[in-house]
Amino acid sequence: MPIPPLYGHEGIRHRLVGAIASGRLPQALLFEGSSGVGKQRLALWLAQALVCERAGEKAGVTAGEGCGECQQCKLVLKLSHPDVHWFVPLEPSKKSGDADKQVELVEEALGEEMAARRQQPLYEPPSGLASHGIAAVRLLLRRLVLTPALARRKVFLIGDAERLVPQTGAEAAANALLKALEEPPADTAFILTTAAPESLLPTILSRVVRVRVARLADSVVAAFAQQELGVTGQRELAQRVALADGRIGRLLADGDGRARGAEASEQFLAAVEAGPARRYGFALGLQPFQARGGFTDMLDGLLERLREQARSGGETEKVVAAIARVLEARGLAQGNVNPQLVAAVLADDLGGQGEGEPA
Repeated sequence: MPIPPLYGHEGIRHRLVGAIASGRLPQALLFEGSSGVGKQRLALWLAQALVCERAGEKAGVTAGEGCGECQQCKLVLKLSHPDVHWFVPLEPSKKSGDADKQVELVEEALGEEMAARRQQPLYEPPSGLASHGIAAVRLLLRRLVLTPALARRKVFLIGDAERLVPQTGAEAAANALLKALEEPPADTAFILTTAAPESLLPTILSRVVRVRVARLADSVVAAFAQQELGVTGQRELAQRVALADGRIGRLLADGDGRARGAEASEQFLAAVEAGPARRYGFALGLQPFQARGGFTDMLDGLLERLREQARSGGETEKVVAAIARVLEARGLAQGNVNPQLVAAVLADDLGGQGEGEPA
């Protein structure tokens, strides 16, 4: 199933195709903007333009823009082009193995994720635990040295790049990625996307050209809701457009799960602040051995809250430490550990900071 067309962002698209037509497009770009504004879809649109066989030749198509009809364009739109490598955050594998085995597992997981997106192109945001681990970086570096299979160049998309995780003992691979961003092979382009550019390493920010992707007009969001989601009722349309607030991705997110998670995270933080008795009471109130679902929604709500705090500044060291604790709890939850125990330990960890907020 082809992915939906790109809605909006005409100004950026015009500038990008102009840069392609004049041969001035930077090899490493960072699309930054609010979550859900369409940064990764815009990146795929640019990748299509870069590999198109007849860019700008179709009547009514701007010079430098993909035609949408050649084999290269069709493969991109089906997420099947061998020279367009889309890296998205993945949840850590529970399987063990050496470095080579971990790379194979990441490649397999990415393949499964792309297959799922081909079946259902309207996907939800990644879970709070998902990240770009060092095995994903190693896989990227392996693909980087390959000769393009069909197109004249390779394009690497790194979605949610703020989830790139630096790991001790993996400095060589991280440095190799930085060098690749600074001096990409002549036949290669990098497009990174992020909703939190301040969370990226300064060494990455210094190697990319930053492009701000703004929120969309309500009319554009409404057109997407009507044409891609089949929303017809005027009242429902108005409500969903208002809630989206210029972010098409908000139309696709599990609104109920996010709302439950936000509410549960507030209740959890209130229990943390109230002291040990409330903390343990909250933990015991959770359903045992049902870690997926409501409990992970709560942890994702905590992560979203903490990342907002990180973006707004403040006591960064405490916020980072709290995020690490919640991520650890999220990992245990994925392993189906009793959420009562995980919640009790997490509450004690956060409460030990002596503050009502986990920051």
